Parts: sequence; structure tokens; C-alpha cells
Amino acid sequence: MTTLTSRLRLGFVTSLLAMAITMPVQNSSAATPAEVDSNVGFALKRLHSQVKGSDEVTKKAAGVLVFPGVVKAGFIIAGEGGQGALLIGGKIVAHYDIMSGSIGLQAGAEKKDIIMAFMDADSLKKFRDSNGWKAGADGSVTLINVGANAKVDLTKINEPILGFVVGQSGLMAGISLDGSKITKSKD
Repeated sequence: MTTLTSRLRLGFVTSLLAMAITMPVQNSSAATPAEVDSNVGFALKRLHSQVKGSDEVTKKAAGVLVFPGVVKAGFIIAGEGGQGALLIGGKIVAHYDIMSGSIGLQAGAEKKDIIMAFMDADSLKKFRDSNGWKAGADGSVTLINVGANAKVDLTKINEPILGFVVGQSGLMAGISLDGSKITKSKD
């Protein structure tokens, strides 16, 4: 009976820690739509200057979802969150929030831009029609990871959703967006 009680306590403590870590991440980055829009523009400029060929991807896409300055913080249990916008034809049409959590050997905080390019009308429609879209479950995001001097070559990539994760020093490797939940903001 004591092992069951210990497991229940551990589960309860773990849940409390997860909420304590993810809630500040979610609430601390609350920005106005105008601030988000400005940051979206900077994130796209940063992507285009750091990743050769990324401008071709964003121009060809049916829609581009940009989350600038997504913050991930935690110790063992981490939360990640941010605000962004969906662009169609280069114009912002809606605002979105992204949240995810993870458990494992991790400590500290990091900030990154997440950009998803919906390369066809069907994947964009499925995203826009959803009520809480989850990466990996509702759509598979193929993350682009090219070397420092390499260029994104669209002739070799035929996937409906392409993703870029850009950190302080360029594209980040070994990242997964699976499990990230994206919901439309209530502006």
C-alpha cells in the first residue's frame, strides 16, 4: 500500500511542478498583437538572413506560421510557449499560441524562433479548420536542418509542412516539434 501512496504522491508532485514551470512561460510572454506582428517580421528577416533558400520556401508556401522568441525553461520538467501569427500572401491573417512540455535531463532556458511553412492548400486548410492543432498528430512537420553554407533545395523536398527552428547561432539540430499544441489566440 505504501508504494501506491508513494507513486500517487510522486505523480501529484510531478503534476504540480509541470504546472508551476509551464504557467510562467505561458503568461510571462503575453504580448499585444502589434508586438507579436513586429516580432514576426524580425523572425522572418532573421531566418532569411541565416538560412539560404528559406526565402524561397516562405514565398512558395500557401501559409507561413511564425512564432518568434519561443521560450523553453525548466529543470527536469520543462515548459515551452510563445505567441505568433499566420501569414498568407505575406499578410497576417490570425494569431496563434504554441505550448509544449517535456520531462528528461534538462536544465536552464533557451529562446528560439519556430517557423512552419504549409506548402500546400490542403495542409493549411486542415490547420486553420482545427480547434487545437498538435504537431506530429494532426500534421507531420519536416524540420529543415542544413549546414552553415548549404542552401535549402525545394526540388529535393516534397513535404506538406516544413519547419525551421532558429536559435541564437542559426538552425538548431536535434529538435522535435512533435507534441507542440497550437491554438488560435483570442485577440
